[in-house]
Amino acid sequence: MRHLLPESRPQRVLAASNFLYTLGSGLYLTAGVLYFTEAVRLPAGQVGAGLGIAGLVSLAVGIGVGHLADRLGARGVYAATLLVRGIAAAAFTLVDGFWSFVLAVCAATGAQAAGLAARSPLIRSFGGERPQEFRAYLRAVTNVGVSLGALLAGWIVAVGTAPAYQGLVLGLAVSNVLAAAPLLLLPRVRPRPADGGPRWIALRDRPYLVLTALDGMMAVQFKVLTVALPLWLIAATSAPHWLIAGTMVTNTVLVVGLQVRASRGVDSPAAGGGAYRRAGVAFLVSCSLMSLAAGVPAWTAAALLVGAVVVHTLGELWHAAAGFEVSFALAPEHATGQYLGVFGLGAGLAEAFGPGLLISLCITWGRPGWYVLGALFALTGLVALPAVRWAQRRRDAAPATAAPSDAAAVA
Repeated sequence: MRHLLPESRPQRVLAASNFLYTLGSGLYLTAGVLYFTEAVRLPAGQVGAGLGIAGLVSLAVGIGVGHLADRLGARGVYAATLLVRGIAAAAFTLVDGFWSFVLAVCAATGAQAAGLAARSPLIRSFGGERPQEFRAYLRAVTNVGVSLGALLAGWIVAVGTAPAYQGLVLGLAVSNVLAAAPLLLLPRVRPRPADGGPRWIALRDRPYLVLTALDGMMAVQFKVLTVALPLWLIAATSAPHWLIAGTMVTNTVLVVGLQVRASRGVDSPAAGGGAYRRAGVAFLVSCSLMSLAAGVPAWTAAALLVGAVVVHTLGELWHAAAGFEVSFALAPEHATGQYLGVFGLGAGLAEAFGPGLLISLCITWGRPGWYVLGALFALTGLVALPAVRWAQRRRDAAPATAAPSDAAAVA
């Protein structure tokens, strides 16, 4: 067990906090929508509209809160986002109509996006020489926590009563509050003074913004296994329906076991650009295999889909490793929170618009849409490499700032 845990105490604290946080996230991701449709009795259309509004609101929140984490101290700001999300989740039990739902879900989703940005300076401060590798470790922990939360959510859905669903959202609230508690054990990270330049420097960094957009396009892949594949398996293939759960388990096990290893070789922005390119090719292959699963016997379809999921997961590992590397390596140390908040815009846009894009291409259009989607991923990977080189040249040409070092920033 000792070899499965990070070496430093602050890293173990962050990992424990992340695990508690993702237990609640697994509950909500699996059955949160069902709470509002089955327990609160909101129409599915209103739930979808409210979640879309919340997604758009959260896009702007991450940048501002990331900037606050840089200037006020990341530990306190990150803990505050967890507490706000916990309070918002508890408020789900008070929702009795559309607008109260929108208010509560905007607060919860905004706090989630803000927390991801506010945590970034902590990862940089306590992640050692390779904070990107520690970020990969946290992603593996995330998959474990989400999986355990999903198992509990499955039991809650099976029970199906209003008290069970209320227990689900209260579990989300408690997990966020508990996740904030270990942060008190972290050393204080001192605020970083501004460098005297423009306040919102990340929004003026055009190469970084281009990389944000490209990573956002690639991030649509996270919805392939949760949106496009289940719908495709049921509507267009003869594969057994239980395979939906099998593909998710396969993906989760591979990510937990291989994400840290996949990230070790991606140790420079140039290596990150190469990982983007490999990921794009892997997604092209996996999309092609998924398309071929239609119109063939059941076990042939199952074999094609499982093979597609394995290849897709390899691409996911490379994509995540590339994003960890370029987002940290190309961000100035004194503005880590702000830059990572901007980088999160790409994933936020993929979250908001990815499901609709995938349904239009892969389900409505059918087999040709899978090839178009794969080609988009491959093209994105090809463009990412020169974009990384452009951002690296700009970073190397930038004058050094007087911001304190990480060692000086930790009290």
